[in-house]
Amino acid sequence: MTRLEATGRLPNRGEQEQRLKRWCRKYPAAVSPWLDEEGQPFRHTYFYPAEEYNEALIDRLVEHCHSGWGEIEIHLHHGVAAPDTAEKTLQTLVEFRDALVARGCLSSESGCSAPRYAFVHGNWALANSDRGRFCGVDEEMQILADTGCYADFTLPAPTSAQIAKINALYECSLPLNQRAPHRQGRDLQCGRPPRAFPLIIQGPLLVDFGRRKRGWPFPRIEYGDLSGNNPPTLHRLQLWREAAITVQGRPDWLFIKLHCHGMEPRDESAMLGSSIQHFLRELVQGPGNRTEYRLHFVTMREMVNIVLAACDGREGNPGEYRDYRFRLVQARLSADRMGRRSDVCSLPAAK
Repeated sequence: MTRLEATGRLPNRGEQEQRLKRWCRKYPAAVSPWLDEEGQPFRHTYFYPAEEYNEALIDRLVEHCHSGWGEIEIHLHHGVAAPDTAEKTLQTLVEFRDALVARGCLSSESGCSAPRYAFVHGNWALANSDRGRFCGVDEEMQILADTGCYADFTLPAPTSAQIAKINALYECSLPLNQRAPHRQGRDLQCGRPPRAFPLIIQGPLLVDFGRRKRGWPFPRIEYGDLSGNNPPTLHRLQLWREAAITVQGRPDWLFIKLHCHGMEPRDESAMLGSSIQHFLRELVQGPGNRTEYRLHFVTMREMVNIVLAACDGREGNPGEYRDYRFRLVQARLSADRMGRRSDVCSLPAAK
């Protein structure tokens, strides 16, 4: 929702309210003409920062999401001025998680009342991976597992928090209670359900050699950010596809995770302006797209469900597995009231 901007400050309460109001008003009109294979629009997963809890803002965003324009998950900046503690991190995550659940957000599995959530670490310093800065909690991944996190979406990072393993979907192979256990991991594979959660779901990271500046080659790092200075384009889409982020053994299901801070004025054009509209138009209606690929716009929760379906060896249309394991709390509660329950098996707890 918010972050330190170029001025080095957070926007005040009134400014945040105006930005959110404008976003909720303009976003549906900006993206609704272009739908995916299942008739879904381009939706967002809003990773709301737990340390900036604001009941009025969250309630407005919940209304926007419950209207079909996305889902809310958990974001956390901490350890900025001084290293955080495990106790405080645990308390912050649990309190914010429960506040979102009370509003019909996050997800769960049938037969299990414990909430599940997706996570993004502020400043990319997941599990104290940035030389002790912007975190301070070595055992953070274990805390995430204990509080119901099923997947982390932090990487890639344009900072020293970046690890050597890139363009991958995997489970951590190192103990979760040690610093940066996501440095190593076992790639997810078709026919081998994962056992260690949270899963690590990375976005594309590669070098774009096709960019030019004043006629000269001007390579830059491509890491899936959408901003006013770097809007989505078909050229970038080709790079995202070349990253080939898949479940091993299922190369035809490509996963492309992107990220943005679209409510900031300097980046708003990438999500509400002509660039996103041109991109979506070409993506959905462009010549040859139906022969090159089938398109599925998914939230982060839906992406993980499709990933897990691939791990279980499921085939066919991946869009059919959007609710494969994790269902929105709101949807589950509605189904339970009508006497319908899912037959999805419980997810084993990470140890």
